[in-house]
Amino acid sequence: MKDKIRLGMIGMAGRGCGHTWLLVGMPDVEVAAVCDLYEDRVEDALKICNDRYQGTVKVDGYTDYRRMLERRDIDGVIISSSWESHGYLAVAAMESGKYAAVECGGAASIDECWQIVRTYERTGNHCMFLENCCYGREEMTLLRMIKDGVFGEVVHTEGGYQHELRSGIATGRERRAFRYEYFMHRNAELYPAHALGPMQKYLNINRGNRMLTLTSTASKARGLHEYVVRTKGADSPEAKREVTEGDVVTTVIKCAHGETIVLFHSSTLPHPYSRRGRVQGTRGIWTEDNKSIYIEGLSPTHDTWEPFSKYLDDPKYEHPLWTWYRSSEIEGGGHGGMDYLVLRAFIESIRDRVAPPLDAYDGACLMAVTQLSEDSIAMGGAPQAVPDFTDGKWINREPSPKSRYNLDEIDLSLF
Repeated sequence: MKDKIRLGMIGMAGRGCGHTWLLVGMPDVEVAAVCDLYEDRVEDALKICNDRYQGTVKVDGYTDYRRMLERRDIDGVIISSSWESHGYLAVAAMESGKYAAVECGGAASIDECWQIVRTYERTGNHCMFLENCCYGREEMTLLRMIKDGVFGEVVHTEGGYQHELRSGIATGRERRAFRYEYFMHRNAELYPAHALGPMQKYLNINRGNRMLTLTSTASKARGLHEYVVRTKGADSPEAKREVTEGDVVTTVIKCAHGETIVLFHSSTLPHPYSRRGRVQGTRGIWTEDNKSIYIEGLSPTHDTWEPFSKYLDDPKYEHPLWTWYRSSEIEGGGHGGMDYLVLRAFIESIRDRVAPPLDAYDGACLMAVTQLSEDSIAMGGAPQAVPDFTDGKWINREPSPKSRYNLDEIDLSLF
């Protein structure tokens, strides 16, 4: 077992620098290299590293990821670049003999997803999808409750990315931010992972279950253009471009064992942040927006909501990983701690030379939803077949390797 896991970082805008700040504070991790197309972003990341290491670790900066991947002293690569680069960068990292970790983002093609899966299968080098919401406190408490049968048999789940981002999207050209061009060119469920990642684990996707078909519908696109005209003027370059992405995209997925999943994407209309979570089973229901739960025979009043916070604070229901994390002295975990936990899941998978909790098959399924939804919308909501990236292995696959970060089963003896 290595004393230090050495990492390379690709994509040093806000998300990449945020990860770097967390990683340089981990005693068993060394950030050895940072890479971005823009030299000023490389310098920003180097400053984060050098301020922390104070010369004890040599950190190199690159603007060409291929040069960084030639290095033999790097164990893993974290990819936080633009969405369209995730696939080929993950493939290149695995082919160079390294573990890859890919930030959230949808695929540009189904072939891109297959390339990630086939490269993992051919090289044996793993690729982890960094879906941090899988490690949120609420999501992990729900995971434990579902695994313990509190909801009975889960029948239906919902979730979404309802995050008003008009200002960030509209200023994308000035900030060199990639999301703006997606809204100009694509009409799809652009960001399914925050909702779908946890649902995959609730419903045992790729390990005893799979997604079969998908349909998507998009509303008209009005919100971003109206915002641009109001804030930047009708003569601005952005106001003269046509927005393609619908203001509200709704996607319905049917699973092999009959469960249904509904996803919502909305970033260009006024909306307080919400992932619109819902879990409904034969014994009860949880909803995120009103932070409430009702479990038949367990809730104190029949057919009446009660606060979900009661379950979050109950050691019978809180996931033991969060019990441990809240009792630790770790500070600045990012997004309430979920960023720290998802990064630790990746680091410890490299350390133990095992598959990560969110593997290449999980990532391919999540990424594929974007392209499948785009095809469905373009065809008037026509159903799209979801590929089986496991080639049938989902029927009898064992849980991922035992660890505190395992999302398929919970082993209390590890805490």
